[in-house]
Amino acid sequence: MQVSGNTKGLKPSQLKALEKLSERRPNPDYLVTPEQARALTEASLDIQRQIGLLIDRRGRVTNVVVGDAKQVFLPEFPRRGLDRLSGLRLVHTHLIDPKLNDDDLTDLALLRLDCIAAIWVEDNGLPGPVQMAHLLPANEGGEPWRVLEPVSVHDLEPDMLELLESLDEEFERMRAPRRAGDTRDRAILLHVSKLPPSVAQDSVDELKELARSAGLNVVHTVIQRRPPDPKYVTGQGRLKEAIIKAMQLGAEVMIFDQDLSPSQVRSLSDMTDLKILDRTQLILDIFAQHAVTREGKLQVELAQLRYLLPLLNVRQTALSRLTGGIGGRGPGETRLEIDRRRARDRIARLEREVNKLGERRELRRHVRTEKAVPTVAVVGYTNAGKSTLLNSLTQSEVIAENALFATLNPVSRRLRFPEEREVVITDTVGFIRNLPEDLMAAFRTTFEELQDADLLLHVVDASSHDIEAKYETVERVLKELELDQKPTICVLNKVDRCDPETLQGLLDHFAAIPICALDRESFTPLMEIMESLLWADTSAAS
Repeated sequence: MQVSGNTKGLKPSQLKALEKLSERRPNPDYLVTPEQARALTEASLDIQRQIGLLIDRRGRVTNVVVGDAKQVFLPEFPRRGLDRLSGLRLVHTHLIDPKLNDDDLTDLALLRLDCIAAIWVEDNGLPGPVQMAHLLPANEGGEPWRVLEPVSVHDLEPDMLELLESLDEEFERMRAPRRAGDTRDRAILLHVSKLPPSVAQDSVDELKELARSAGLNVVHTVIQRRPPDPKYVTGQGRLKEAIIKAMQLGAEVMIFDQDLSPSQVRSLSDMTDLKILDRTQLILDIFAQHAVTREGKLQVELAQLRYLLPLLNVRQTALSRLTGGIGGRGPGETRLEIDRRRARDRIARLEREVNKLGERRELRRHVRTEKAVPTVAVVGYTNAGKSTLLNSLTQSEVIAENALFATLNPVSRRLRFPEEREVVITDTVGFIRNLPEDLMAAFRTTFEELQDADLLLHVVDASSHDIEAKYETVERVLKELELDQKPTICVLNKVDRCDPETLQGLLDHFAAIPICALDRESFTPLMEIMESLLWADTSAAS
C-alpha cells in the first residue's frame, strides 16, 4: 500500500514503518486495536507529524495518510450514496492538543465518515486517551454530531460494527419516506444576503416555486443574513450544517439563490458531493424542460452555452455535477482550450440560426403590418396568468400551468372584435426578478414581438403578496427594452382571490382593469378599453 499525504523528507525506514501500519490483523469490532494504536503513535512521534488510518467496516486499512503537526490531509476516496455514511472511519494521532478540533469535525461532516477518532501521543510514544465523534441523524436538538468523552485505548468496547449499523438504521428511519412514484430529486435552498428579512423570504419563496417548476422537492431552506462569502457563499459553519442536513434528509441537490462564480463552484464542489446549482442554472433547467419548438430549444441551448463557457475551467467532477452536458471531457490545458473553442463555435452557429428564425418572424410580422392587423402583446411576471387569459380571450388551448415559465415561446392567436375587427394577440415569456442576461440575450427574438406591438397588456397577479415588487420588475424590464412608452393596460388578474376592500385599493393604485382569466364574463371592461385604444381614430371619426 502506498502512503499518501505529506511524505516529503521522510527516511526510507520511516516510510517502511508507515507501510506496515496497514498490515496488522484487522478487528472490525474495535475502533482501533491497542496494537494498531501503539504502532500509530510510535510512528507519529518518530516523524513528528500526524498520521491517520482510513479503516473500512471489515477493519482493513485502506489508506495511510501523513499530515503535518496540526492536521492530516485526506485523499479523494470513493463514497457511497449522498444520504449514507461513507463506510470509512478515520483514526489519527494528535501531537499538540489531545481533543478533536474543528478541522476534525469538518472532515467528519463533509466526508460523511463513519466516525473520526484522535489518539493523543504521549511523550514516550505510547497511546494516550482516545476521543471519538460520529454524525447524528435528524434530532430535536438539531445536533449534527456527538463527541464522546476521551477514554483509554485499552477501554474501547468491541461495539464498533453495532454502533455503525444502528446509525445506518437510524438515518434511514429518520429520513422522510418518498411517496410511491415520486422520483423527484430532493433539494436544499440557500439564501445569503443583507436584504431585509421579508425581502429575503420573498426571494426564497420564489426560488421554491422555481424548484417546483423544475421538478424538485424542496426539503429544507437556509437563510443567512451576511454578505456572501467570496469562496463558499455562506459561512463555512453554515455550509457544514447544510451538508449534514442534506445527508439527514436524503437531499441530492443544493441550490443557491444567487449566481455563483467559477471559483465558488470549484470551492463548493471540493466541499461536497451534492449537485450544486445557482439561480440561473435552475431557470435554464426549467427552460430546457419546457422548450418544445425548434426556436425555443435553440435559444435555451444558446443560453446554456453562454452560461457554461466561463465554467469550463472548473475541474471535471464539479462541472459534471453542474450540468452533465458539455464540459465533462477531462482536465488539461489542451483539452480545456479545445472545449472552449468548440463551445464558442457552437455559440456562433446557434446565433446564426436564431437570427435566421428572427428574420422569418420579422417577415410574418411584416405581412401582418401590411394587412393593418393590430397586435397586442401580453406581458407580465411569470405565473401571473398570461396564457390562461390568452386561452380565454381566443378560445385556444395554449399550455397554461400553475408553474413558473410554463410558456417559453411566443404564441399568437387572432381575437375578433365587433364590426369585423380583429387583432393578433401574442403571449410572451414571463419576466422574473434578476432575469439572467444570457436569457435576455438568447430570447431577444421573443422580445422582438413586443417591439411591433400596438398595445401591451400588463397582467398582474392580484393575489400575490409582493405584487408591488413584481409589478416594478416587469416595468423595469420593459424600460430596458425601450417599451415603456407603448400604450399599456394594467390588468389585475385573479381578483376572485381578493377581498373587495383590498381589490379596490389595488385598482386605484395601479389604475388597472379587474378580471378573472377563468371567467369570460369579466372581460367586458377590458375589451372595451382595448377597442378604444386600438381604433381610437375610427372612434373619434364616428
